[in-house]
Order: sequence, then C-alpha cells, then structure tokens
Amino acid sequence: MIGNVMVGQSGGPTSVINSSLAGVFKTAKDRGANKVYGMLNGIKGLLDRQYIDMSDYIKSTLDIELLKRTPSSFLGSCRYKLPEIADNREVYEQIFAILEELEIDAFFYIGGNDSMDTIKKLSDFAILTSSPIKFMGVPKTIDNDLNLTDHTPGYGSAAKYIASSTKEIIRDGLVYDTPCVTIIEIMGRNAGWLTAASALAKGDDCEGVDLIYLPEIAFDVDKFMDKIRELLSKKRSVVVAVSEGIKVADGRYVFELADHIEFVDAFGHKQLQGAAKFLANKISATIGCKTRAIEFSTMQRCSGHLTSRTDITEAYQVGGAAVKAASEGETGMVIVLERISDDPYICITGCKDVHKIANIEKKVPLDWIINDGTYVSQDFINYATPLIQAELTPIMVNGLPKHIKLDR
Repeated sequence: MIGNVMVGQSGGPTSVINSSLAGVFKTAKDRGANKVYGMLNGIKGLLDRQYIDMSDYIKSTLDIELLKRTPSSFLGSCRYKLPEIADNREVYEQIFAILEELEIDAFFYIGGNDSMDTIKKLSDFAILTSSPIKFMGVPKTIDNDLNLTDHTPGYGSAAKYIASSTKEIIRDGLVYDTPCVTIIEIMGRNAGWLTAASALAKGDDCEGVDLIYLPEIAFDVDKFMDKIRELLSKKRSVVVAVSEGIKVADGRYVFELADHIEFVDAFGHKQLQGAAKFLANKISATIGCKTRAIEFSTMQRCSGHLTSRTDITEAYQVGGAAVKAASEGETGMVIVLERISDDPYICITGCKDVHKIANIEKKVPLDWIINDGTYVSQDFINYATPLIQAELTPIMVNGLPKHIKLDR
C-alpha cells in the first residue's frame, strides 16, 4: 500500500515521458493511493502551489492509453535549480510543508540529470529532518546521458526519428546532379548519443551519412574541410551529422566561431544552436558548392508519430517500478534499465542510489568512435538497434494524432 503521491516532470520533453507518468499513476492507484497529485511545471510549480488531482483527467483505461501516446510533458516542465540546503534551507521547508499538508507519502520526479539533482537534494533534506516522505527519480532524457542505466526512456524514440529523418534527407540529396553538402545538426551538449543514431540510417537501401561528429572528440575545422573536399571529389551529395555541442580544441563550441546571441539557463547551460549553419556557410564560401544546414531542433524530442514501442513500453515500466520501490521503502533512488541480452533483446528495471547518478554524465565510449573521430562503430549499432524497434500507432482522429490536453 502507498499513501498520497506527488509526481512531476522536469527538463526537456520527450515523446514517451507521459508514458512514465501513466506508469506512476496507474501503479500508485493499483497500490491503494488515494490521491495522485501532479505538480504543474515541476518543482517550481509546486513552490507556487500549482498542482492538480490526476484523477480529474485520467478516468479510464482509454485515458491512460491516450496519455501514453501523447508526446511532451502533460504536466508542464521547468529548469529550476534547487539551491544547496546549507545556502537556503527555507526553500526546502516550504516544499516539505506543502507535501506534509497534502499528506504525501511518496514523491516522484520524471527527468534527466538536473532532475536527479533535485531528487538528491530533497531526499538528503528528508534524511536531515527525519521526514518519512520517499523520494524517487524516474529516468527520462533523449540525451541518454544518465549514469548507471543502460539507456534512458525517450532516447529510443528520438533515435528512431533521427535515423528515419536522416534516411529521408539522404534520399533527397540524390535527386540532383549538382554537388551539394548537407549538414544535419542534432541535439547533444556533451554526449553524442543522439548524433550517433544517424548511423542507423545505413542499410541495403541507404548508403548512410558520410561523416558523424560527436562532442566527445575535439572538432578540427581544417580537417573537416579536407574531408569534405575529398568526399566531393568522389560523390555529388555529401551528408554530415554533427552534434550541436561539438567543440574545437580550445573549448569553444563550433557555433561560437560565428556571431551569435548567447542565452544561459538556470543550470548554467548555454543554448546551443548554429554549428551546422556555421559549417555550411564555411563550405559554401571556401569550396563554392551548394550547402544546406538542417537543425532537427525540438522536432527530435516529441516525435509521437514515430514512437518506438520498445521505448514507450520501458517508459511505462520505469514509472511503475518507481512506485513499487517506494511502496517497499526505497528512497533517494533512481530506477535504471539493465540490459540482460542483445539477441534476443531483454532489459529489466533496477534501482540505484541517486548520489551515483545525479550530475554525472554518461558519454559515448571513446572506443565506439572510429575513423579518426568521424563515425561510430558496430558496437554502437548493436547497442542502439534494439531500442528503436516496433511502433505504437497514435490514436488518430480526423487523420491526425489525438492528444490528451491539460486545461490551464
């Protein structure tokens, strides 16, 4: 049995984050929760006493299925960094006063690295004050950079979108007989998991991208230009995938080599945008051929029309596993996915200490980056391929996907 529950979503959205929310809601109700509250816009919304009773929106099995198939964060999100406990104890006292007023037994936060930092701090304060409230992290991030988990829910669907869209871009480039270089910019600040997924486009019906550049390896502009010249001497259409976070040897992001407007969020993260445009402009000016810069931008996050069934199923499972763990007394933990086998693909849930996950980035192994830092190995292909398998068709109305909507 479990008492009242509070659940929230934080950070960037994904196409399956609501499947985890559905997993938390359904499992909590099955385990006897009276109320499942959803905080609006994460921990920041909770501080403003903004929350709903999830039962006002989820009233049937159909509603749960619709929620699972609705991309982006149903409850809204935030990028709010909790202060250190020693620096501002009052913030924590305010949060815990709200949770105690609502008789919350367990608190679940669905998110990535920054969200796990929130769980770490809240669980530490609970221990410090002997609060009985359980705090559990539910993994979510298309970046796939959480430590100690084989992969994160959200990544598989984003990888599927990236590989599918890349395949279509490659076909588009083959139409004309004039030389053209297309640079695809894919999300990834410090970890190149998403950009690496462009390699999945290669198959019997597609030659794949020509070059892949990840932020794990320093980017050399001169070597890049030499590679482009070499490729253009052999083929008319060149397609390159780059992470938005690629940096040159002195630590500057490639997009910073051009004029740009800088925005920094609450966690000190610069908004990354413009690497593809800079490189395309440089090729056009130096080599003189036609270029295109394509930014997948936010489209890769919430492509609910191309969701991986594996991904959406695992997202639901980690939500349910978090509730189960909390009801059995766990706190200060994060649910992780543990791969048992590649063929057949088998993955189970586990539970790890949030202190070993929060603020630790998992990057693409360097031995998976090959060809002088311009491609990824078969080991990556073997790792990622099971995560994009099968589809879960949206519920269609008038030819378009139907989404569940929060009235605000």
